Amino acid sequence: MDQQNDQKIFTMNKHLFVWVFTFLLGEFGIDRFLRGQIVFGILKLLLCWTGIWALVDWIIGLVKAYGGAYSDTDEITFIDGKYSR
Repeated sequence: MDQQNDQKIFTMNKHLFVWVFTFLLGEFGIDRFLRGQIVFGILKLLLCWTGIWALVDWIIGLVKAYGGAYSDTDEITFIDGKYSR
């Protein structure tokens, strides 16, 4: 994790993020914790018993990682918990 201009920048393998952390562990909020969104991770952990939030986050992750923004790279970057592109 790097810091520039008081921004938290986090980069990781997009396949690992989408398929392991968002698909398999997304119901527990692990994807939000990794992105640095601790409050959303706790809320997702407590309120995601239906799986809807995890499904929506997984679909967003698929579109962002394999869509136009990150289609040319294997890395995905988050700046302050948000997708950088």
